[in-house]
Amino acid sequence: MDAETAAVVRASGLTAAKVTIGGPGTETRAEVRESVAGYAKAVGMSDGLYSKITRDADFDAAKAAGSVGLIFSFEAGEMLEGDLDAIDEFRALDVMVMGLSYNLNTPFASGVMSTQPTGLTPLGRQAVERMNARGVTLDISHSDEASSLSAVAASTRPALITHAGCAAVHAHPRNKSDRLMKALADKGGVMGLYELSYLTTPGQPTLEVYMAHLLHALDVCGEDHVGIGSDALLTPFDTSPESMAQWDASIEARRAAGVAAPGEGPPPFVIGLNQPDRMAVVAEALMRRGYSDRAVEKVLGLNFRRVFAETWRV
Repeated sequence: MDAETAAVVRASGLTAAKVTIGGPGTETRAEVRESVAGYAKAVGMSDGLYSKITRDADFDAAKAAGSVGLIFSFEAGEMLEGDLDAIDEFRALDVMVMGLSYNLNTPFASGVMSTQPTGLTPLGRQAVERMNARGVTLDISHSDEASSLSAVAASTRPALITHAGCAAVHAHPRNKSDRLMKALADKGGVMGLYELSYLTTPGQPTLEVYMAHLLHALDVCGEDHVGIGSDALLTPFDTSPESMAQWDASIEARRAAGVAAPGEGPPPFVIGLNQPDRMAVVAEALMRRGYSDRAVEKVLGLNFRRVFAETWRV
């Protein structure tokens, strides 16, 4: 990584970020194994810019070192190929967060775009149990309502919706109902708010729209159960013609693979947040609305850290 990009990464002020490996479930188990190894190698070659987070103490170590700690994760469940032992395999490779499904069906659960929803399957219940036992955090961001409600109920540890919006603010398959959000919070979980076009379709979401979703989540879940799950790049999105052409090609590939959700097209950023210090902008917006420093700290990361500490212990 060049020095200019590294400076932008450090300017984010982030101590940690969850990095998605395996994409939308389009890679095989063997391919994802190689991807995990590639990320681990990149961290080791980053000259201290990045570190790997596999336990609660690593957050403090990353902050002290001035690095950005990366939490390896899967949004999808397809790479597990219906095999519970794959959970053990990837946990041993330091994948700390896993999903049950992306937007379509897996042997474990159905996704938000499923045309033949199964809900949480018997094998999916076993997967939840295995994740709980192996110290893997369960992420239900892409699972449909029935699967998600059942997974939250089945889990003995808090679950996460790492990145989504609020259906009550804007109806969309990737946005979550108040019922699900409340159920998640009641079991100690956390919902992260993303910066995607699903916050308002069509068009590019604004900071005002983003805050409407964030404030609604805080009203429904409470300040102990909401976080920032941008699902955006660590650096500002490049809106040059060349970059946009690459982005448009990626959207077409998602549509061709059948994993795209309605309204995909606008790039992954919120107008007013497409800058390195976007978290500071969110913090200031919350404080202007009367939220305390402590509440803001929870939303900016402490809530997620609590769940990681509770779910990673074995």
